Amino acid sequence: MDFIHSDMFLWGMLCIFAILLILYIVNSIKLSKLRKNYKDFMLKLGKGNDIEESLKTYIDRVEKVERKNDEIIRYCETLDNQMKQCMQKIGLVRYNAFKDTGSDLSFTLAILDEKNDGVVLNGIYSRETSNIYAKPIKNGISSYTLSKEEKEALEIAMKE
Repeated sequence: MDFIHSDMFLWGMLCIFAILLILYIVNSIKLSKLRKNYKDFMLKLGKGNDIEESLKTYIDRVEKVERKNDEIIRYCETLDNQMKQCMQKIGLVRYNAFKDTGSDLSFTLAILDEKNDGVVLNGIYSRETSNIYAKPIKNGISSYTLSKEEKEALEIAMKE
């Protein structure tokens, strides 16, 4: 205990305190220089603008793009669902309905959607008249009797 009250101990503690104070001041100076260098670096990196503000702006823009992308995805899904109901399968057969006509001027056209619902059109050409008949199709089957050409056009359409 006498050593703690001696002048030598007080001088030693004063020296340690002075050294610690000097180290603290040196570290504070270095830290402030480092902060200044960091700010300068960020300003140069941001081309005169604060890089932190630029990053916040870019993050906001990315979030807007993500929201817009989600909206576009929902719109595309809606279009996909609507496309299932559109006529998208086609089968065409040309044939000669009568022997007195010179070429295959008659036709059968099957037009179906994804579920094989649609219509078969049969256009019969003769020298005196030309007629078109329509027969509804549900699930690839008609409630009306189909001709050989109509069945062939329907099969072609359903293969697509």
